[in-house]
Amino acid sequence: MKSPNHQTTTSDWRLIPGYLNEGRSDFESAQILLGNFLADRTSENPLGEKEILAEDGSFEWGEAPPLEKVINSREDLEFLLKHPSLFRQSITIIEPWENVGVNANGEEVRASKNVAFIAQKVADIDSVLLPVWSSGVIDPDLVVPAITSGYAVVVEGGDPSTYDPSTWTSPACSREDMFSLVDKLLISRSPSSAAAIFICVGHQLAAESHIRLIRRAVKEVLSMTSLERDRDGKALRLLQHVAGSIEAMGKTLEVKKRDGRVVASGWEDQHFAVTRNETKEVGDRVLLAYQSPDPDALAIPWEIIHAHDVTADAHEGVIDTTIQYEREVSISMFHSDEVNEEAILFANWAYRSIHDAIVPYRHIIAGSSLSWLIQLPDAVEILCSTALDGEIVTECSASCINYKDFETKKILRSFTCQFHPELLSNLQAIGSGEAPSYSTLKDNDGVRLFVRLLYAGMQD
Repeated sequence: MKSPNHQTTTSDWRLIPGYLNEGRSDFESAQILLGNFLADRTSENPLGEKEILAEDGSFEWGEAPPLEKVINSREDLEFLLKHPSLFRQSITIIEPWENVGVNANGEEVRASKNVAFIAQKVADIDSVLLPVWSSGVIDPDLVVPAITSGYAVVVEGGDPSTYDPSTWTSPACSREDMFSLVDKLLISRSPSSAAAIFICVGHQLAAESHIRLIRRAVKEVLSMTSLERDRDGKALRLLQHVAGSIEAMGKTLEVKKRDGRVVASGWEDQHFAVTRNETKEVGDRVLLAYQSPDPDALAIPWEIIHAHDVTADAHEGVIDTTIQYEREVSISMFHSDEVNEEAILFANWAYRSIHDAIVPYRHIIAGSSLSWLIQLPDAVEILCSTALDGEIVTECSASCINYKDFETKKILRSFTCQFHPELLSNLQAIGSGEAPSYSTLKDNDGVRLFVRLLYAGMQD
């Protein structure tokens, strides 16, 4: 191990994947090890107990392997692009902020280290860090295809509020920069790309981007007077009819809290997708299966509730199945803002409407300026909620973003969660105390859930 003061450069980066079993880590072995971890809660670690932390117990990005790969500049990115296997056999972790909050001990929690530790300890999967809060967002058109060539992309949490630009105080990365990156990630899922896992603020950024992408789609469709090779105009007329319905719903839909407060009126409201939660959630919570709302109680149009019921019946979102078949699932919450239930119900309905309109005319859309619509999700499902003293606190605690291939009908998935599955009950970052053992990770609900999402995403 190098001294804690040493900052690695690209000359220090390992070019062979794997740290616990160097040179023997690949996609197949990683999948097998993830599956073995999930098979039970008691079996021994097949990788042994080699130390991952430094001798002094530290575990910091950019100081020593296995955390040496940090993209601090375009030069670092270009080095990785020259060694594509480093991306392809790694997880890329995006940090919107320098930490996800401060725990009860007054410690800043850099949760990205936990993601890297879990992946390495469980399946000897390396990680690459993209700390956009310090490096800035380096050309999403260049970055996103590279990072989505790997095993997974994890977008971490942070302190800023997605609805308040003034909280994005990093000079290197504005709120709009983050939106642009997440927009690009959401329309980059394909059979050859990695799943994305959006955590906490990542979950909120994804919600904002759903609404941004839908508004963009509606605006572009309604502004068109003709569509290439749409000789009788049927394709454009249908798309414009659907876009008009979505716009009308978006402009009038209210976001109402369970105490009756209206916090947003229409999709242009800055609080439409995300707002301040009624109660700050910190600590362990039990995940509850999501229940469709009463349309009369919250004045939510029945058609968007029905569309979500259809999505929930047609798709498997991993987290909902875990809640159904495993024991009580307890995870760590660490947030003050929440994604609004109405916004995700609306996004699901809008995505489904756009997808269904495209199906019979996809050969026309594919060769037009609207071809990017084909990359939109097919649906987004709310998977679970959390409660305190019997009262729901966070309706949309996790979601599954579904992408249905128009030709093969295969479903690809990405996932979002308001909670932190990578944090244990102490809400500490790895390196702040004794590192958890394999057996501790194996019996932790949150860690198991994170590994299950990674495992499922790699199989899609």
